Amino acid sequence: MPPPLDRLDHVAIPVEDVASAVAWYTAAFHCRVKYQDATWALLGFGNVDLALVIPGQHPAHIGFVSPDAEKFGELKTHRDGTRSCYVRDPSGNSVEILAPSAIGALRPLD
Repeated sequence: MPPPLDRLDHVAIPVEDVASAVAWYTAAFHCRVKYQDATWALLGFGNVDLALVIPGQHPAHIGFVSPDAEKFGELKTHRDGTRSCYVRDPSGNSVEILAPSAIGALRPLD
């Protein structure tokens, strides 16, 4: 039996103002705010999370949960409790690889 597929956790897009972006997304779509501060927010949708990030504070990226996250590099613990590292794909896109251990406790799987 093949191993389980890795899970797409979130997509992070740059915004100029986190609060106004959160207001727009929550008014336009059925989603919930999982986390918010001045530099980023995490919105929960039915199938994936959307991170709204301030350029220069956080890179635009796509985030995957992988049981092999440590194989990609040293994991850093973030303020939301997740542990991850960033790598670049062959086209130069930023990819965040998250360890599954902190995801379930701090950011419940929907």
